[in-house]
Amino acid sequence: MRKSGLSDPALLDAVCEMAQGLIDADLGGHVVKKRVAPSGQGKRGGARTIVATKMADRWFFLFGFSKNERANIGKDELKVLQEVAKDFLAFNEHQLTNALAVGEIMEVCDGNSKT
Repeated sequence: MRKSGLSDPALLDAVCEMAQGLIDADLGGHVVKKRVAPSGQGKRGGARTIVATKMADRWFFLFGFSKNERANIGKDELKVLQEVAKDFLAFNEHQLTNALAVGEIMEVCDGNSKT
């Protein structure tokens, strides 16, 4: 996500919007698509993100792409992303801590967090 120009504040804004039910598409299997505006750009021509969530306290940005890179994801890609979503959303606190420690996942911080 970083190389696409998506900042932590932009991702946090996207999470706030999704928490209010503002998603672009529910792809099934706790996977949603959400447009995110890279710094200095609008959402329309910006990035598309694929997010694993149960619309509660965990939001995993699994994949991101710009509109000019590709139109969407394929059915086979979606199946893989749904499996990854299932695994990540089932993590307990210990598994989350380990995944963060080994760099399997990165945390997006809001500036108020101590991590």
